[in-house]
Amino acid sequence: MGLWDDIKKSFRQGNSLIKLIYINIAVFILVALTAITGFLLTNPLIAEKTIDLLAVPSSLSSLLIRPWTLITYMFLHKDIWHILFNMLWLYWFGTIFLQYLDQKKLVSVYLLGGISGAVLYILSFNIFPAFRDIVSESVAIGASASVMAVVIAIAAYVPDYTVSLFLFGRIKIKYMALAILVLTSFMDFSVNSGGKLAHIGGALFGYLYTLNLRQGKDLGKGINRIIDSVVTFIKPGKKMKVTYKKPADDYEYNKVKAEQQTKINAILDKISKAGYDSLTKEEKDTLFRESQKRN
Repeated sequence: MGLWDDIKKSFRQGNSLIKLIYINIAVFILVALTAITGFLLTNPLIAEKTIDLLAVPSSLSSLLIRPWTLITYMFLHKDIWHILFNMLWLYWFGTIFLQYLDQKKLVSVYLLGGISGAVLYILSFNIFPAFRDIVSESVAIGASASVMAVVIAIAAYVPDYTVSLFLFGRIKIKYMALAILVLTSFMDFSVNSGGKLAHIGGALFGYLYTLNLRQGKDLGKGINRIIDSVVTFIKPGKKMKVTYKKPADDYEYNKVKAEQQTKINAILDKISKAGYDSLTKEEKDTLFRESQKRN
């Protein structure tokens, strides 16, 4: 089995967490390939247009033209360190998430957390004067908002869950989540403000998701139904294959019937001589099928 077959098998058999990570990696490789192609053809616009096609813009007019970017941006990374840390955090906290909640909830938190992050980023850039000069050009990329939603959601769900950290020893997940949120979303806010706003949006959704879940309300039900509908449409159930056999003529029919009767007679003769237990499994099956026809 080749490497590509191994990857396809791993994707098919993996849980939703693994699939989310694979999709992020696949998009990262696609963007890297477009960058290489652009370099070889001395046309950097190839990579830029690919990113523009997938990144979510803060400009409302641009968003109306590319509404799908509310989803695609959360799978898009340009920098190796960006995707590496995002996928590590997603894997670590996603693994804990799946110990207590199911895979559909993980996917809905990831997607809705990413959308919430994008919405807060877009609204802020269109409301606050600090972003007035860059709102027409700014775009957001990365899974950070989605990952933050997963981190905060599971930390709020099992706040006293403890993990072992090198140099720090055992620490409760609620303190880890709070530290991650503060360090990545509030420190030095003027740098990468759009990304930090998206983090905050994802975190807010993760917290609200768990609050509602504890009250018996799943905020992700709607998007899960949409995903199920899409999957059903893309992968419909196997269709029944109908074949038609040309009816046999009288001669052929009588020949087949005679051969079958000869076989049955031989089986019955064997039973009379050595008993039913002497029959092979195939002979027993043949005798059973024949008895069903005659009943």
